[in-house]
Amino acid sequence: MSLSAGTRLGPYEVTAQIGVGGMGEVYRATDTNLKRAVAIKVLPESVAGDGDRLTRLQREAEVLASLNHPNIAAIYGLERSEGTTALVMELVEGPTLAERIAQLSDVGRVPPSRSDGTRGGPAGLPIDEALPIAKQIADALEAAHERGIIHRDLKPANIKLRPDGVVKVLDFGLAKALDEVGRGSVSARPGPADGLTNSPTLSFAATQAGMILGTAGYMSPEQAKGRAVDKRSDVWAFGAVLYEMLTGRRPFEGEDVADTLAAVLMKEPDWAALPATTPPRVVAVLRRCLQKDRKQRARDIGDVALAIEGAFEGGVPQIAGAAGDGPAEAGHYVRGKGRSLRRRVALVGAAAACATGVIAGAAVWWTMRPAPPSVARTTITTSGATALTVINADRDVAITPDGSRIVYRGANQLLVRAIDRLEPDVLGGLGAPRGVFVSPDGQWIGFFDGASLKKVAITGGPPV
Repeated sequence: MSLSAGTRLGPYEVTAQIGVGGMGEVYRATDTNLKRAVAIKVLPESVAGDGDRLTRLQREAEVLASLNHPNIAAIYGLERSEGTTALVMELVEGPTLAERIAQLSDVGRVPPSRSDGTRGGPAGLPIDEALPIAKQIADALEAAHERGIIHRDLKPANIKLRPDGVVKVLDFGLAKALDEVGRGSVSARPGPADGLTNSPTLSFAATQAGMILGTAGYMSPEQAKGRAVDKRSDVWAFGAVLYEMLTGRRPFEGEDVADTLAAVLMKEPDWAALPATTPPRVVAVLRRCLQKDRKQRARDIGDVALAIEGAFEGGVPQIAGAAGDGPAEAGHYVRGKGRSLRRRVALVGAAAACATGVIAGAAVWWTMRPAPPSVARTTITTSGATALTVINADRDVAITPDGSRIVYRGANQLLVRAIDRLEPDVLGGLGAPRGVFVSPDGQWIGFFDGASLKKVAITGGPPV
């Protein structure tokens, strides 16, 4: 459903259409209550007309609205008016990263042959422009991952570049919220391939080949196989985006969706396409991000961000890469002989100083060594409003990884008890929780409600 200028959706007045994407049409609008410009994303009728899907979207939007980070475009709310349902979001001025890359590729193509042997092709962003953008993208992903939110559809078209240099990542988590909406609309083969619809662009833009290829080119191997995703899928997409920023082309390309996904699953990026000036640390980061086996992939985008931040510092990269051909071997940094000799002399002096320091430190430690760790003992009541309810077939009690809190099940509620407190915090509205467990980062409580597996923030909130 297209909206014309002047159309009202509740307090929002549409002024112009600014885009059409896989997840709906996007309009600039004015919030007449707060007198601010916003972006309105009108959802497809398949979402707005399905109560169950709309409920899932509402629940996911509530979680996404809790994200508050300078590099994440905020979600303000979900507006329903006269049969139209729309997400109300922060309006971000400026081009997308995809538009910026296309601009450079159009006007700055590398000549067919150069004296340094670089092959012809699209021009990427200069290193001093690409790395600050990549750092901000990584910071946004890290903030979301810390809240248990995965983007699932990171690509240059979902990244905005404001005129003041601030990068904003759009559509966080909406791929998950809309996952079931387009399931089955695009499939290369029956069965598990339906998981390809984890990409909302792939689901809703089936007739727009460019958008399909754009999304498929950033999908991790596990997404392409229709398997469950985790934060390492975002790490893969980040690597694909960074590669494209530096080279002006995607690391995995094909003539159609099937060819593109085959490249994701079977081929390696053309590492020789990276500029010769790419810092070795960045090459190492790219190789670790684009490991097809996610067990070998970089696990935490925060570590990737730190490596990028130190890209121009000397030394061996913190994230080691696999050996291979390219502008610089991952994991190595070439230095001149004179500088190497000076470093050896410095190391000898440092070793002598360290030996003296170790002896002195050992003496100080022996006199000021810490006391043995204490053991905390606590009691949980089995009667009253905050009593422990025991069902032999289920896990009734869990402890956070840092040992600071105990989570246990009560009568149709969960209770979180800090070791140093007598009274627990009550988490209600969760149905009939059972089989409680805590996430490795200690931020989420998992449980079963009937046949459904759910989670809730350990500080409380709506279950997911």
